[in-house]
Amino acid sequence: MEQDMSFGAQPFVERLPLAERIAAKTGRAEVGLSKRPRPAERAISLFLLACGALSILTTIGFTVVLGSEALHFFSTTEWLNANKQTTAAISADDTRLSVASSGSALNVGSTLRLGFDDASEHVLITEIVNNETIIVERGVDGTTAVEHTTGAPVYVAAQVTLSKFLTDNKWSPQIGRFGVMELVIPTLVITVIAMVVSIPLGLGAAIYIGEYANPRVRSILKPILEILAGIPTVVYGYFALTFVTPLLQSIFGVQVQVYNMLSAGIVVGILIIPTISSIGEDALSAVPRALREASYGLGATKLETVFKVLLPAALSGIVAAVILGFSRAVGETMIVLIASGAGPNLTVNPFDSAETMAGHIARISTGDLSYGSIDYNSVFAIGLTLFIMTLLLNFASTLVTRRFREVYQ
Repeated sequence: MEQDMSFGAQPFVERLPLAERIAAKTGRAEVGLSKRPRPAERAISLFLLACGALSILTTIGFTVVLGSEALHFFSTTEWLNANKQTTAAISADDTRLSVASSGSALNVGSTLRLGFDDASEHVLITEIVNNETIIVERGVDGTTAVEHTTGAPVYVAAQVTLSKFLTDNKWSPQIGRFGVMELVIPTLVITVIAMVVSIPLGLGAAIYIGEYANPRVRSILKPILEILAGIPTVVYGYFALTFVTPLLQSIFGVQVQVYNMLSAGIVVGILIIPTISSIGEDALSAVPRALREASYGLGATKLETVFKVLLPAALSGIVAAVILGFSRAVGETMIVLIASGAGPNLTVNPFDSAETMAGHIARISTGDLSYGSIDYNSVFAIGLTLFIMTLLLNFASTLVTRRFREVYQ
């Protein structure tokens, strides 16, 4: 009896290797299955590889430059003019020095440089008798005690430590104060105000455009909304200064300063609305249609479907959009430079004037900074701080996205 190969088992031909199956069906003895060369595809893949490598190398180079220059800020001793001078001649053996009472205040433990560059020495303050008399240890840091005439200038050593950088409440490198928190706190205040404005408006726009608007309305509103992202930020800055600030003053009165954090934060929030709305809409659109239909089938309204089904399902994308908008607000420069003020101020009052990290970098970089000076190196230290903040936010966005990502089959 002839056995039926197709019943209860895979047909014999189907169990043959791919080349033999094609040969059996086509009647050809040989079938070439080797990969054909595709030079254009190979060139495109190499180009994409080069782009990825260039992006990675650029990030590494950016980090190395910021880190190396910031290291100079934390390792170099800067001699600041104390606006003092000796009021009496000093021999090489004297430990009691007479100095002018004017100028910067001196502290026990501070290192001073006496004299001019060609004949100077370093001394350590061990005791302060009064405003005009100090007791010092001569010839420290490998220098030699020498005689000084009346009127020799006095310089104070300023060296930044990480603890001083993070805990001091005053940022003024010219007088040896290096508290970056005076720039970080206003940056966070403006960013929080911006997020309070942008999150409800951005998500509201995303929900309306993605779920409520008909195709014709969507085709009109979406380009208009995205135009906000293309307006130069300097225009936003003057909009905040000439329109938003007078509006706030008419509402809250004279307590709102001409340059204030509230108007800058509101306009920064308007700036990042397109970022949150665009990414939020993409996240909502990625939710399968079956979930919507299942919710409607259970009797839920559109509003209930949005808040109880779509938003939880798109949570990872929405959180990523919010964190990206937060990073954008932290690094904004021109709006805060024009509208929030041009001087460090440790305050959380949104009606006050204050300066952010990005605004401070832009302001002092436009002046005459001598290479290697403490002001020059401080720019890189602040930039590294800003870079670390945005990097941590990006890491947080990645972790949240992986944690709450929904995979639909």
